[in-house]
Amino acid sequence: MKLIKRLHLFILQTFLPLFAMTFFIVLFIVLMQFLWKYIDDLVGKGVAFDVLAELFFYAAVSMVPMALPLAILLASLMTFGNLGERLELTAIKASGISLIRTMAPLIVLVSGIAVGAFFFQNDILPKAQVKMWTLLFSMRQKSPELEIPEGVFYDQIPGFNLYVKEKNQQTGMLYDIMIYDISKGGDNATIILADSARLAMTSKMSHLYLHLFEGEQFENLRDQNIGGGFVPFRRESFFDKQVLIPFDANFNRLDEEGMRKQYVGKNITQLNQTIDSVSVRLDSIGNNYSRQLQTSTISYPLFTTDDGTPSVSTETKTENPDKQPTLSIAERLDKLPHAKASQIIDKALELSMRTQQEFQFRSQEISDEKKTIRRHEIELIKKFTLSVACIVFFFIGAPLGAIIRKGGIGTPLVISVLFFLVYYIIDNTGYKMARDGRWPVALGMWLSTAILLPIGAYVTWKAMNDSSVFDKDRYVKYLRKILGLKEKRRVDFKEVIIHDLDIPHALENLSSISEESAILIRQIETSRGFLTFWTNGIDRHRLQTLIDLTDKTIEQLTDCRDNRIVAKLKDFPVMRNLLIYSPLKVRNKTLAWMIAIIGFPVRLIALRYLRNLRSELNLEETLANNISDSIAATDC
Repeated sequence: MKLIKRLHLFILQTFLPLFAMTFFIVLFIVLMQFLWKYIDDLVGKGVAFDVLAELFFYAAVSMVPMALPLAILLASLMTFGNLGERLELTAIKASGISLIRTMAPLIVLVSGIAVGAFFFQNDILPKAQVKMWTLLFSMRQKSPELEIPEGVFYDQIPGFNLYVKEKNQQTGMLYDIMIYDISKGGDNATIILADSARLAMTSKMSHLYLHLFEGEQFENLRDQNIGGGFVPFRRESFFDKQVLIPFDANFNRLDEEGMRKQYVGKNITQLNQTIDSVSVRLDSIGNNYSRQLQTSTISYPLFTTDDGTPSVSTETKTENPDKQPTLSIAERLDKLPHAKASQIIDKALELSMRTQQEFQFRSQEISDEKKTIRRHEIELIKKFTLSVACIVFFFIGAPLGAIIRKGGIGTPLVISVLFFLVYYIIDNTGYKMARDGRWPVALGMWLSTAILLPIGAYVTWKAMNDSSVFDKDRYVKYLRKILGLKEKRRVDFKEVIIHDLDIPHALENLSSISEESAILIRQIETSRGFLTFWTNGIDRHRLQTLIDLTDKTIEQLTDCRDNRIVAKLKDFPVMRNLLIYSPLKVRNKTLAWMIAIIGFPVRLIALRYLRNLRSELNLEETLANNISDSIAATDC
């Protein structure tokens, strides 16, 4: 018990520094991503440093959900990779302590982090996001810092364009100035030309103060044009003129109340309340529209009688069957003059378009309400996905570290980034599908967890059983099996032979291989027919016996002292006992014909495999006979 407590303390002391380091590194990286994304809203605004620091602090808090799972994955991978590389994990297992027992303190720690992440998502993150987005929108609305360049038009002052040909940096004087005042519209523009000017801000930083010298002003007085003839125009020359231009250079914070009402600023209770209220309102709107569609009628007096009263009915039933029925709309239109018929059609089109626009507006209103519900449901599920992701990533990182046994930051970083990229792509895809209403919200938000959870369980199971997940030969063999590629037999030469070859027994085995191969070849020949493939087939039990006998004989013949004979053993094919060689053995002839007709494509595929098997059996028979002759002629 004392040993286990010391081990748990050792594991915690190894993990915590790595976790702290990776967390802050990852948080810095995602914060830089945030900076590059919104750099255009921050640069050139003249915002004070304390405001920028406040924005970055709240942005860093908001980025914790993205940084925390990756930090846990990387830290757990590095921790158990270091233990494996230093053979400390091997010593722990040799002491009789299982991998799960070794991971126990970190399981408790990560579970505590997951619980804390849930309360962080519910209580702290909404407040941080409200302040971050409020600051960011405030900076977007702030006027840029005034820095008028030389030789180009400056259009960052709303409603004005300024042109300065030359500036004196020491005195602050501007020379050869053109000012285009388009605040009242392009048709009522005012143009001011000046030889020189001084530029300053008012004390309250709300207006630009321009002191102009020696210039002219041209003003278009279109607003005063009453008669509709020529547009009045005014020209003014001045030696000294003062102009005030509205330009708010202050940083004004927006009210946070509006952002608190958004889904990013709500906790679980508030999100549930909003979802319930919007759902009730949506049901009410839908029921109201449904009743209107069922009870309302669209009518318009398209036709009128001779006395001017409207006549709209087209299918009126009469009590007197001898009376002529009312004409249809098409027939009545044919009887009207062309101009009158065109007028009626235009009115009908206008009515239908107006009705269509009304229904489109109602549809958009319902769509907006559904989008609001989806947004709040997504934010609600996000409160839980972070906690689950922390646990899933730990059960991927820790077992992988124990398997690969590579410490440092190189290999663990590559593997962590690959896993996190897969997680991020799947999670972002599910989020967009849920946001756009293409998938159910629960499916989209839990998709990444549902995919990575089995991977974590599989890797943990492999690590507990000391299985190799990254065995290249194993995957190559499995790939060859899937693609149907032939596998080459590997035979190792023995430098030291302990037991001499039992020549009579080896010759007996080789003879059996030759005989069994010949029997199976005859079975293949007789089972290739349209019906015999399903009634006879080859004896797969005999084939498996031949495969086992071949492997046993080859292992036995490696004790031969003649390297030429051992070299021939590599030519033996690696045969497989596939189900398609003999899928069924039907005794009923009628049933066999039915299966043969239905399973004709299966037989076509099987013929190719049977041809390959026949070639392998021929090679087996030939090699067995040749090696038997060689053993009889030489001394093994």
